[in-house]
Order: sequence, then structure tokens, then C-alpha cells
Amino acid sequence: MSARRPLVLVVDDDEEMRTTLVEVLALEGIDAVTARHGAEAFERLRAGLTPDAILLDLMMPVMSGWEFREQQRRDPALAAIPVMVLSASAGTPRSAALLDVAAFQSKPLRVEAVVDWIRGRAAG
Repeated sequence: MSARRPLVLVVDDDEEMRTTLVEVLALEGIDAVTARHGAEAFERLRAGLTPDAILLDLMMPVMSGWEFREQQRRDPALAAIPVMVLSASAGTPRSAALLDVAAFQSKPLRVEAVVDWIRGRAAG
């Protein structure tokens, strides 16, 4: 019997970024579900999706990553899901710390760092 593959929710409005992450993560043995913005991510989570981690862009339409994280932290059923912020903004790491995220990764992404972080979340 094989171990369960880690599951990640990728929340990013950039279709190319979502597609690339899904493909790269699959090659690394990590399953991914995507959402185009925070509101769509909440729809998936409230419909029963239970990811090991969330990869979250901050600048998105409809519901930004900031808004998503604020609401996630207030929801006891979702607050414990670790979040890695993905952002092209160089000044974001300090601001992201205010939202109590587990990790920050600048775009362009260092895929191996993202994969290692996900595996660490899924294992523990």
C-alpha cells in the first residue's frame, strides 16, 4: 500500500502560473487543485477540499490573497492549513509576516523550495 500523495490548493489568478505549478508538482508526486482567486478557493474548501497546504498569490481580483488569509484565519475549520505566499512584490515578505503565513516565496519561484516546503507540511 502506497502513502497518500500530498494535496495542495494553488490560488493564483495567472492561468499560466496555475498550470505550470500543477504540472511541476505532479512530476514531484504532489497533487494540486487550483482556484483563480480567494473566493473560488473558499468555495473549494467549504465544499470539502482538505489540502495539506495552500500556495497563495496576494494580488488577485474578486478576493485578494490578503482578504483570503484574513478570512481563513477567522475560520476555525480552515485556520490550521499552512499557507505559502507567492508574490512578485519584493516588499511583501515583511507584510506577509503580519498575516502569519508559514512561508513566503518570491516569483519567479524556486520550485525546489516550494516542493520541499509542501513535503514538510504533508509529513508533519
